[in-house]
Amino acid sequence: MSVPHAWTPPTSVDAPTPTPEQVVAGLKGTDEGGPDLVQLLTPEGERVSDPRFDGYAADVDVESLKALYRDMVLVRRFDREGNALQRQGQVGIWVPLLGQEAAQIGAGRAMQPQDMAFPSYREHGVAWTRDIDPVDLIGIFRGTDHGSWDPKEKRFHYYTIVIGNQCLNATGYAMGQKFESKVGEGADAEATICFFGDGATSQGDVHEGFVWSSVYDAPVVFYCQNNQWAISEPNERQTRVPLYKRAQGYGFPGIRVDGNDVLACLAVTRWALEECRTGNGPVLIEAFTYRMDAHTTSDDPSRYRLADELELWKLKDPIERVRVNLVRQHGVEQEFFDSVQAESDELAVRFRDHCVNLPQPAPDRMFSQVYAEGSPNIDAQREAYLAYHSSFDTEGSLAGPSIEGA
Repeated sequence: MSVPHAWTPPTSVDAPTPTPEQVVAGLKGTDEGGPDLVQLLTPEGERVSDPRFDGYAADVDVESLKALYRDMVLVRRFDREGNALQRQGQVGIWVPLLGQEAAQIGAGRAMQPQDMAFPSYREHGVAWTRDIDPVDLIGIFRGTDHGSWDPKEKRFHYYTIVIGNQCLNATGYAMGQKFESKVGEGADAEATICFFGDGATSQGDVHEGFVWSSVYDAPVVFYCQNNQWAISEPNERQTRVPLYKRAQGYGFPGIRVDGNDVLACLAVTRWALEECRTGNGPVLIEAFTYRMDAHTTSDDPSRYRLADELELWKLKDPIERVRVNLVRQHGVEQEFFDSVQAESDELAVRFRDHCVNLPQPAPDRMFSQVYAEGSPNIDAQREAYLAYHSSFDTEGSLAGPSIEGA
């Protein structure tokens, strides 16, 4: 649903029953992405052809499609568990990806082992494709660590909290790949992919990354997940042109893909990464999707978006369209879907158990995991903090005599 320029916050968040016309509009409504939208799997689960990108999905048989379905179901399940853990006070905040599973799984599975990814703070699905155990993510949101995987081994950088800053990091890394002659026709050629949201495109860091990558032909794919809302601001308040067209101003190609179509996201990202590995980068991909949940668990989307907008996008659910295709086009039995659901529930249990059993960090943890080497300033801060910390007893009260006895 397009939000007009004169948009104002709704006064009511009651969800009306969609009319038949609205249901049809929802099912056919990927036209919202415009005539340039790349799509290989419709919301109804029908496989459609796009001569530009069919070849990049030619190897996706029924088993590959089942694997993509499994990826999305498992990622959604532990994402929902993360949301519940925050509501129950087990983590300080959670950043949900509900509705963006196809955009992330498709892009993540398009990467080669030697490629490097720079995420923001929502890329749980991409982390999954880089063989990062979901339990390694939860410490970030519980406040016990900054990430417990090895970025060099996994080829997946730590989460970036500062909006858009990862675009600078990714651009610098990609420039290094070029300077070190890791770009070319060989099977071991490398590329970088950087993930960010539509709101980040209003940040200067993103544009600086565009400028530098363009000037130096850096092998970086800028992957924008346009989920329609930058926290509480719609796209209409951020840009006058579709986001993918911004690439023209920097001198490199931009393309818009149906972000709820895992097959199209896979194919388009494969193409873009290949362009970068062979020296034709950078490339901007706009994955046109929708944030089905809040921006974070500290956000209340009912204050700024209409409930019927959410209901329309539910009809384009990225997991459901793959399920429908598997059933109708490939005759996949219910037993498969039940097994995936059972596996996802087991993952959720392990995810929860790991979270609630995380050890309490020592008081000096915040000082020991910031810099590779110590410094006098940090050492002084640590000593001052530990002295202050020791002034409290185990009950959290100040140690020493009470006021009455002072």
